[in-house]
Amino acid sequence: MLYNLVLGLIDQYTFLNVFKYLTVRTGLAMFTSMLIVLLVGTPFINFFSARQILNPIRDDGPTDHIIKKIGTPTMGGVLILLGLFSGILLWGDLSNNYVWFLLYIVTSYGLLGAYDDYKKIKFNNSSGISFKFKIIAQILIALLGILILMQLSQNDQLKDLYFPFFKNLVINLGWFFIPFAVFIIVGSSNAVNLTDGLDGLATVPVILVAACFAFICYVTGNIVFSEYLQILYIEGMGEASVFCGSIIGACLGFLWFNAPPAKIFMGDTGSLALGGSLGAVGIITKHEIVLAITGGLFVLEAVSVIVQVLSFKLTGKRVFKMAPIHHHFEKKGWAESTVVIRFWIISIILAMIGLATLKLR
Repeated sequence: MLYNLVLGLIDQYTFLNVFKYLTVRTGLAMFTSMLIVLLVGTPFINFFSARQILNPIRDDGPTDHIIKKIGTPTMGGVLILLGLFSGILLWGDLSNNYVWFLLYIVTSYGLLGAYDDYKKIKFNNSSGISFKFKIIAQILIALLGILILMQLSQNDQLKDLYFPFFKNLVINLGWFFIPFAVFIIVGSSNAVNLTDGLDGLATVPVILVAACFAFICYVTGNIVFSEYLQILYIEGMGEASVFCGSIIGACLGFLWFNAPPAKIFMGDTGSLALGGSLGAVGIITKHEIVLAITGGLFVLEAVSVIVQVLSFKLTGKRVFKMAPIHHHFEKKGWAESTVVIRFWIISIILAMIGLATLKLR
């Protein structure tokens, strides 16, 4: 919005040319998002606390959670989305189709998550909406978004799947691209949602993945850098780096309040929206496999739940003391802060490996 206004004034005020640089606008989006969250955070938390918009705790969860986390406000994802929208709407190019696709995904999944949080709060339990309804809604939202993207995108390689570490290994998915893309968005959304179980556990990995993809979006949208790195060049993709910068800033601001001991939880409002948007960024940049690497912690959390459920149904035995896997380590006696920091370290390592795939081809 502000960027599009500035474009019309550049001829009169040449110093405004600085705002044409993606790096500048990405930095401004990040700073704006973070500042908004920091300014609004305290009154937001106080308001939610006064209105008893509190996080229902799982009865079967670790005992410490029932004691320490009860009474903590939830739906902090509203804060994150407020910051994210501020950054992208002010500094993003709103004529870019990729930006609108990302905004559609993050808004739709945020609304779905908010409805889930509302149901949990209203009935004071951790169930929320049914799993079946949530999955169907996620699939339909993603499907509609992908179909619109296919109509609007000028990228002829949208249906291709690129493999890291290989220069010329590309598979054209054809119409299978549609279910594949839906799976990436839905899977990413739920994986982040499952990870969001400890103070700050999901927030920092989201920041790391968003930072990696801010760089990937930038080089993918730059014909010189993409040729140097021997990756696909996609015109207009650089604008998605502003979106990623907004995610980073909003999550950094939220981490101020979500750091242990958390004053507020992001809830499904935040986790579903952030996870879905990261999946969407992976699809439009054609770095879906790199997303699985950089977001490997989210994959691990999701796989631990799948393994636990399948094992119990097939054998009647549980592989982990509790799933997702971060609760398993809590049950083994690890302090919450120990689990969180060690998982952050894993995320940092995976982010570095993911970035290394850009050059090692």
